[in-house]
Amino acid sequence: MCFQMPESLTGYIFPWHKLVVACSPGEMKQEINGKKETVKGFNVKLQDTILFPEGGGQPDDHGLIGDVPVLRVTRQGAEAVHFVSSALEVGQEVQLKVDWERRFDHMQQHSGQHLITAIAESMFGYKTTSWELGRQRSTIELDTPSMKPAQMEALEAAVNEKIRAHVPVAVQVLSLDDPALEQVRSRGLPDDAAGPIRIIDIEGVDVNMCCGTHVSNLSHLQVIKLLGTEKGKKNKTNLLFLVGNRVLKYAEKSYSTERSLVSLLKTGPDYHVDTVDKIQKTVKGLQKSNLGLLRDVAVLIETLVFLTVGEEKGPGLFLLAGPSGKVSELGPRVLEMLQGKGAGKNGRFQGKVNSMARRGEVETLIQEHCKNEQ
Repeated sequence: MCFQMPESLTGYIFPWHKLVVACSPGEMKQEINGKKETVKGFNVKLQDTILFPEGGGQPDDHGLIGDVPVLRVTRQGAEAVHFVSSALEVGQEVQLKVDWERRFDHMQQHSGQHLITAIAESMFGYKTTSWELGRQRSTIELDTPSMKPAQMEALEAAVNEKIRAHVPVAVQVLSLDDPALEQVRSRGLPDDAAGPIRIIDIEGVDVNMCCGTHVSNLSHLQVIKLLGTEKGKKNKTNLLFLVGNRVLKYAEKSYSTERSLVSLLKTGPDYHVDTVDKIQKTVKGLQKSNLGLLRDVAVLIETLVFLTVGEEKGPGLFLLAGPSGKVSELGPRVLEMLQGKGAGKNGRFQGKVNSMARRGEVETLIQEHCKNEQ
């Protein structure tokens, strides 16, 4: 499917009328609040459809049959099966509408993948072994163990140059025995492929078998952004990319984050990296200081602290603090030696005394006790 689309990116388009030829009970797995749940509904087949069934790395279209939302479209042989929540009467004529915003997003990502794949192979000899159109970003699996940053920069410049050149994208339909198929790039046909073969021709760039939806000119892609690479399976590299409106949304989100950082860091965007680096170094220093303090506290936890307030041989106050067991054992003896009244709990024993005359003896008692405990 390769359409010249209107500029609007909202709502539903293509109101087509088709007959319902089959409707039977069915179910599908759907992610609800992060969990896979089984949803019951109906599988509907139509005389024809404008809704793309998932396949070839591209998700399916969503839309409406009448006023009933289409939750999924899958392919069974040469037929498309529409999963809906309400039953439809066989033989009735229904109006189909496609969710244009979702459709155009998929068109941009899929045509962008064809372009990136073709240029990556022509520039570096890296073949595409698979790809995935994700909800947030898309991935191309390249048959190479790594891709250098300079190569990725050159690739991004090359694909965006083709977009600015307004290169046409056309559809050809060839029979299975057409010799022209030998010149077409392909990873092979599905086992249940039927009928003629659909070819997507990016003029002067790539000719490839594909059943997916595409733009009719590379200028409709707007822009391509390569986000980076990740290590793939079996000595391959995953190239992450965004196309068109996804790039604009990415830029808007990045700008919003930048403004938040300006407010938090109190510096302009050009200084964010240096500022965060300084903060990280400060945090490491504080962590080191905290570790030292924790060690000191650990020592103090095992230490008895004896504090007094008052005249040398007159009345006063005292506090004995430290491990609960030691304080409970020594507290009453200190109270007796200083002729006072008091009580204690949870590692603290305090009281009021009549005379501090034997304060030195108390200190000796505590020191000897600590030595004996070591």
